Amino acid sequence: MPYPARLNPHVQEAREHSTQWAREMEMLEGSGIWEQEDLDAHDYALLCAYTHPDCSGTELSLVTDWYVWVFFFDDHFLETFKRSQDRAAGKAYLDRLPAFMPMDPADGTPEPTNPVEAGLADLWARTVLSMSSDWRARFRESTENLLNESLWELSNINIDRVPNPVEYIEMRRKVGGAPWSAGLVEHAVRAEVPAVIAGSRPMRVLRDAFADAVHLRNDLFSYQREIEEEGELSNGVLVLETFLDCTTQEAADSVNELLTSRLQQFEDTALTELGPLFAEHGLDPAACAGVLAYVKGLQDWQSGGHEWHMRSSRYMNGAHEASEAHGADGPRGAHGVHEAGGAHGTNGAGGTGRRSERAPWSPFALTGLGVSAASLPLTTGRAEAARARRFSHVPFQRTGPSLLPDFSMPFTLRLNAHLPTARRHLVDWAHRMGILEPQPGVPGSQVWDERRLLAADLPLCAAGIHPDGSPDELDVASGWLAWGTYADDYYPAVFGRTHDLAGARACNARLGAFMPLDAGPTSVPANALERSLADLWGRTAGPMEDAARRDLRQAIEDMTASWLWELANQTKHRIPDPVDYIEMRRHTFGSDLTMSLCRLAHGRRVPPEIYRSGPVQSLESAAANYATLLNDVFSYQKEIEFEGEVHNGVLVVQNFFDCDYPTGVAIVNDLMTSRMRQFQHVAEHELPVLYDDFGLGPEARKAMDGYVEELSHWMTGILNWHREVPRYREEELLRVHRRPMGAGRRPVAAGAGAGARAVAPWHGPTGLGTSAARVPVPVGAGLSARP
Repeated sequence: MPYPARLNPHVQEAREHSTQWAREMEMLEGSGIWEQEDLDAHDYALLCAYTHPDCSGTELSLVTDWYVWVFFFDDHFLETFKRSQDRAAGKAYLDRLPAFMPMDPADGTPEPTNPVEAGLADLWARTVLSMSSDWRARFRESTENLLNESLWELSNINIDRVPNPVEYIEMRRKVGGAPWSAGLVEHAVRAEVPAVIAGSRPMRVLRDAFADAVHLRNDLFSYQREIEEEGELSNGVLVLETFLDCTTQEAADSVNELLTSRLQQFEDTALTELGPLFAEHGLDPAACAGVLAYVKGLQDWQSGGHEWHMRSSRYMNGAHEASEAHGADGPRGAHGVHEAGGAHGTNGAGGTGRRSERAPWSPFALTGLGVSAASLPLTTGRAEAARARRFSHVPFQRTGPSLLPDFSMPFTLRLNAHLPTARRHLVDWAHRMGILEPQPGVPGSQVWDERRLLAADLPLCAAGIHPDGSPDELDVASGWLAWGTYADDYYPAVFGRTHDLAGARACNARLGAFMPLDAGPTSVPANALERSLADLWGRTAGPMEDAARRDLRQAIEDMTASWLWELANQTKHRIPDPVDYIEMRRHTFGSDLTMSLCRLAHGRRVPPEIYRSGPVQSLESAAANYATLLNDVFSYQKEIEFEGEVHNGVLVVQNFFDCDYPTGVAIVNDLMTSRMRQFQHVAEHELPVLYDDFGLGPEARKAMDGYVEELSHWMTGILNWHREVPRYREEELLRVHRRPMGAGRRPVAAGAGAGARAVAPWHGPTGLGTSAARVPVPVGAGLSARP
């Protein structure tokens, strides 16, 4: 916990106001959920006074009312629907709530029928008038996510299913409420995030890292109550305990390390990405100061939420509180978890517990300049060791051929009959576009020759992804795969070798000119990357509807932007945080691009809100995670030994768990298997419910079933391609990197990696006068040498 907690002086005013407000909304006596003593014991005013230490008394009262409402909703939903397992009634209850959040308050609301509806109508009217329409839309969306994803938790209880770690992190952000809390931070500090940057990667990562840390702390505090008393399966400790097959305490330690990693991600983003973001969008000083006030508000929330958990009877018992008050380690819970840290999430139920009998805490117990951190254990040896590992990876370590486990694949491969023709056409196209030759005036730009193109055999991948496509469709799909793979090799070779992030940004900015949304003429291409993109865009986007064309362009821009993220990490020589890596990997791999092409045959018959729904996003995410991690397993030797990369899922797992290469492969394979099961579960159980919820007709249901089949082809085609092509085999890697067979090499035991010697890359021009073209790589440097 790197941020000191402070207490708002208006806490008593907020207590009195929120108590009176809750009674007016009929949340107390007679509600069947809370009595006065419940509200007093939970002390949400104390939570808000810690998490918003600098706001006015009026603002603190408003924010406190919001938290009283959201916790009451959580307990009301538990008692009314979770305990009875009544999903249908729960959905009908949730479907009414958005009507109490009109974008224009003048539109009015329906007549409330329960305290949750009455409270939401009152709070919305008191809150949104001072905020922009952009903020209203974002806050309404996060509130709806918070409400609706309660059904996800209910569904998991219904099927007695523990989610996997990736699924858990994704869904916990919605149901846990921290993104919703982040929206209230903007209101409390009177500083909206400007709309122009609200959707940017740095702001999203700050919000998500904040949310993950808040929720993981809450999981540590609430493990015993949720698992023993409520039968919850959505708890991070239980998730890792199940996934890693370890003890509860080991899982809790891993959760705490992941929490630490997310806080470090928050710090890294705030310190290294906000400045460039402000400059890129030309924000004025007032807007920059507002964003920084918002970031400080998120930091206050982290520390304040922890302090409240240590004092609220919602999570703590008297014995633990007394122990904590004396500075001792807290006792173990029934399952052995040291309740060592936590912060607010809204997934708990409303058991009351006992009030603390210890003396009231005073923020002024230790005073004076520079003493705020005196009572805070700001870091630990394990946390600092983990931070050091993230920045101290030695590149070009000898690994030997990649270890390949027995991958889970329940679907059957089918190949397109037009594959031989597509292979010939792609070679001709690549020559015409110029991607098999150096680009004029661009050092290091000959990343492909015809032999390397043939070794990649991208039509084989396209033939598995689109087994029923026409010859033209297969040619276009092969072209997109070739363009993305070529560009993925081009960026690190041209921009990564010299850490030229400005050049990479300029390259990205030019690419937009070759993807006109009206499918009209483009600028004159300056190189093969632009020429091939313009050709593919004209062949693909022309027949599309406007919305599909926008989606396709967005998918390409997300992919190229993610390559900038990779280059920045290479420059910092930083192994990514595991959550950040898995989420960005979908973009770096081009999953959205190829999935959007899968949608083309089905999109017109399926309402767009179906694609935006939680189950479909979960389906796509599971497929993308499977494919990207599969690529990481196959490309481990290529990336770690030959390219000095830090962006590999196996390496990320090795770094996070401080384990060897075989163990890292085993964990990644377990995660892949889990994601495949998630894909099957969504397709078999969640999509039929979604179809009923949206009242889809037979044609739309058939189209969606076709999309699921396309995604299964997508995964089987990618797995088959990795197994068959030479691109990741050692003999091809030695040829591409111009490293003689056996030169300076020695046998390496299977799984070597940790502690293995560094191997300098053999790449670039050779011969008299070319030594300056090869930049030396000192030990510990993060130079990208991807050819």
